Amino acid sequence: MGKVLVTGAAGQLGSEIRAIAPSEGYIFTDRHLLDISDKEAMALFIDLNVIDTIINCAAYTAVDKAEEDVENADLINHIAIKNMAEIAREKGLKLVHVSTDYVFDGKNHKPYIEEDTPNPTGVYGKTKLAGEKAILQIAPANSIIIRTSWVYSGYGNNFVKTMLKLGKEREQLGVIYDQIGTPTYAADLAEAILEILPKIDNPKPEIYHYSNEGAISWYDFAKEIMKMAKRSCQINPIETKEYPTPAKRPHYSLLNKAKIKKDFDVTIPYWKDSLSACLTKLGERR
Repeated sequence: MGKVLVTGAAGQLGSEIRAIAPSEGYIFTDRHLLDISDKEAMALFIDLNVIDTIINCAAYTAVDKAEEDVENADLINHIAIKNMAEIAREKGLKLVHVSTDYVFDGKNHKPYIEEDTPNPTGVYGKTKLAGEKAILQIAPANSIIIRTSWVYSGYGNNFVKTMLKLGKEREQLGVIYDQIGTPTYAADLAEAILEILPKIDNPKPEIYHYSNEGAISWYDFAKEIMKMAKRSCQINPIETKEYPTPAKRPHYSLLNKAKIKKDFDVTIPYWKDSLSACLTKLGERR
């Protein structure tokens, strides 16, 4: 029986998968161990390690930096994914690729379904969409794309850990209230992926959406982090225009998760419960 290759294993999602995956049958790589943009190197690695499944957690996620670093963002988010899809088709591998809500422009007024037309506004979203399109065009069987949003974890750098740090250092903070979405605890997504893996059986690529349940703003999220962690830092609502960034953020990025729940019988936790679980793991739940 073949092994499962998890790329981007040093990131938030890859780290969470490593934490719960069986001790045997999984191989974890990061950019120092395997260059996913080098197709020959990747194909050789897959053959030598008898891989039959790829879970791709690797991505260029520096959203603002991508506006200037277009070539590298495209290399990791598009070209590498094209290579993976070609290898998956040639060798008959399962492929799970993680994508993003940034493929949409954020102008919807109801949760995005998988069939909604993407319209990314920045380099990050455009390169991630190009990666999706490569998979759909190459069409390896037993491949799925999972779009997610607002990912945080006990690992790496993320909004939750930033708020905890700033909540100690400052008396008050301004946080954006006019961007609406749902946080995704990477541990929940990791569990969902491992649950889904043996059930994947589709002749052509399928797209799915996954985030935690609920709908909030970044302001609401920050308020709840401070409340659960018992930080005295006051959170003040600000508009997006008061916090300009090189890359435009989607104002509305709620994802409809009916398809993944229906096809794989996945149970998705409520965002507040997941935040509590993450803070408990970090030793910050008071």
